[in-house]
Amino acid sequence: MTLSRIDALLAAQDGLEKVTRRTIEALQLRKLNALLAREKARGGLYRGLPEKLDSLAQLSSLPFTTDEDLAHNAPGLLLCSQAEVQRILSDATSGTTGAAKRVFYTEGDCARTVELFEAGLGELIFPGSVTMILFPFSGPHGLGELIAEAVERLGARPLKLGAGLTYGEYAAVLEKEKPDTFVGMPAQLLGLLRVCGRGSLRRALVSGDACPDAVLKGCEEILQSRLFPHYGSREMALGGAICCQAHAGMHLRENHVIAEIVDENGCQLPPGETGELVITTIGMEAMPLIRYRTGDYTRVIPGRCPCGSEVLRLDTVHRKDAAELAALDETLFSLPFVAAFRAERRCGRLHLLILTCGEGILPALDAVVETRPVKAEDTALYAGKRKVVEQ
Repeated sequence: MTLSRIDALLAAQDGLEKVTRRTIEALQLRKLNALLAREKARGGLYRGLPEKLDSLAQLSSLPFTTDEDLAHNAPGLLLCSQAEVQRILSDATSGTTGAAKRVFYTEGDCARTVELFEAGLGELIFPGSVTMILFPFSGPHGLGELIAEAVERLGARPLKLGAGLTYGEYAAVLEKEKPDTFVGMPAQLLGLLRVCGRGSLRRALVSGDACPDAVLKGCEEILQSRLFPHYGSREMALGGAICCQAHAGMHLRENHVIAEIVDENGCQLPPGETGELVITTIGMEAMPLIRYRTGDYTRVIPGRCPCGSEVLRLDTVHRKDAAELAALDETLFSLPFVAAFRAERRCGRLHLLILTCGEGILPALDAVVETRPVKAEDTALYAGKRKVVEQ
């Protein structure tokens, strides 16, 4: 089996002759101490932290960084000049109240993320491929733009579609452009496959939202190939972990991120146990974070990957506060006639809009349910990450 491309990436980016647990952890400690020294000199939010640690184990003695810290202390977290900032991502929306989180990237941060995307996409995209990208395109250094650049570096052609097309428009793209690979969110892919059919598609990379078992199995059954789940967040410059051809977890970008898994009391958990993912972004130039609580839950898969890599692997990632939606996913997406659904809570009562693409019987649901056949002019019921919408 081919070794994960993450090994070659780590070696190239940081000059490692061999990628082993020993060399990775030595690199992480060196980068962590360089970061702590920069933070001490900067005198920002982390000015009270020690300038140097003797081991990675001592990282657990440092305080956590939270969403509130990001929302209220952006100037104290920025380690470069404003002139060096190439991209700012915010979680502000029309419904945001109070301060919004902002994360800053330099040109170098974006360039290294493209290199990670190239490594991950290289597991399934080949020269001459045509790749449909269903992530947003929002201008220079946006997510869609960075993915498209990585696709082009692999000698493939990106179709910069975004997430706003109708099912009819996606069907037309499948017919005209004959893409063989898909990059987008998991439920988005399942809906496209069930409504439009597989067409020329053969492989898919999914990220940006949880990938429940029912969605994964439904997609793989239609594609007749394994999915490549990836994980990332704006706090780690959009790219965090990639899937290799062993399909045995997602290899973490360990020259960029030190990962911890903690329990509800903030205590570190050993490999194999599920808890909250905490990240220290030792590879970020603009806004590195120390022990940031992501709110995402996963586990580190113990041992070496079947591909031979010793780079840590994350298992499926989910949000702890999304248990209700996860249960709905497993119930509804296990039904082959369900194309998509949207969940809203109105006055304490759950309401479901379910789009169907065939005949079938729904199970009894504790909700107000509206169903209708999907139409060619329908777009995805969620513009981004799915959740139970509170009205």
